[in-house]
Amino acid sequence: MLLVGLGAVSTTTIAGVFAIRKGLARPIGSLTQMGTIRLGKRTEGRSPKINEFVPLAQLDDIVFGGWDIFEEDCYAAAKTAGVLERSMLDSVRTELESIKPMPAVFDQRYVKRLSGPNVKKGKNKRELADQLVDDIRAFKSAHACDRLVMVWCGSTEIFMKEGGVHQSLAALEKGLEANDEAIPSSMVYAYAALKEGIPFANAAPNLTADVPAMLELAARTKAPVAGNDMKTGQTLIKTIIAPGLKARMIGVRGWYSTNILGNRDGEVLDDPESFKTKEESKKSALDYIFQPQLYPDLYQDISHVVRINYYPPRGDNKEGWDNIDIFGWLGYPMQLKINFLCRDSILAAPIVLDVALFLDLARRAGMAGIQEWLSFYFKAPMHAKGLYPEHDLFIQLMKLKNTLRYLMGEELITHLGREYYD
Repeated sequence: MLLVGLGAVSTTTIAGVFAIRKGLARPIGSLTQMGTIRLGKRTEGRSPKINEFVPLAQLDDIVFGGWDIFEEDCYAAAKTAGVLERSMLDSVRTELESIKPMPAVFDQRYVKRLSGPNVKKGKNKRELADQLVDDIRAFKSAHACDRLVMVWCGSTEIFMKEGGVHQSLAALEKGLEANDEAIPSSMVYAYAALKEGIPFANAAPNLTADVPAMLELAARTKAPVAGNDMKTGQTLIKTIIAPGLKARMIGVRGWYSTNILGNRDGEVLDDPESFKTKEESKKSALDYIFQPQLYPDLYQDISHVVRINYYPPRGDNKEGWDNIDIFGWLGYPMQLKINFLCRDSILAAPIVLDVALFLDLARRAGMAGIQEWLSFYFKAPMHAKGLYPEHDLFIQLMKLKNTLRYLMGEELITHLGREYYD
């Protein structure tokens, strides 16, 4: 597993896997490690664990590496992040200290609130991409890896829109050589990974792999891709609550969301241009879940406000407040108020693991390009052109499990259930 950015999320993922290997903790939150999947009829009683049903890579077989703009090893980086208790970190200290970041591709124009010394130099972005390819090949050789997966766990970049340089692989490669400003650092990593046929996931809301040029490259090298912006705190709650309201035809007039967050992610999002990228990702879910064009009496013109406030004392322990103005029978008003005191990296770590393992499975199964069945994990899931993205968490989970059944030659489950009564 090659992780771009060895900060709070990555070090929490890595330390967690090491601790689980040693039997010091349980993989709470990981569908691949703790989830089950029903096979056949309910009367058959077949519900194996997912990792016993499909041939996923085992935790003992994973080797970690990555890039970061800071030079400290993963033990020091995890201490700086302040997510895990020192006793937990010390139990896997040797393993964490052995992982040192490779110099990163980084340009402060795209993440204005960060800077660091461990940065690659090159005459253009094509040369930087070639350096990443060299890193990938060297890592694979040094650790005798059979397969690799790359996950972008770096910071949110400034808001960007798709442009001409993104429309074809030829245009993108020309743009890399010309240092085109429309190619952010995350795109350089995605290009290097996909060029090597390595599955790539984008855990941030950046414009990265979801452009025609990258999908052309992924098709050519048969590499799976997934993203964008892993669904952890407040948006996770939205994709649980909103489908329930819609299922019962309960109307919504407004949804006000605000967060306080004090980690490095909060600092980056304190920049308006980076926040714009995150805002677009966080706000899109409700529109697609509620489908106001189909239900104008219930969801037309919802006042949807999203705020993120950088508050250093909170650290990685994010607090999200939601005020939801709803209405029911005969238009009578009601309210929902949610206060979610969550730990961002604790929620993100098992998702990073799951996505990496599922992408590796997809690569071995010959499933190239967009992996829409992994939408379950993302705020702004990638999808085929002409389709709307599926945001309902429960439909997403059904799609994921049916894909696993399909891969293993099992009957898909529709939940119709008429066979029990006919």
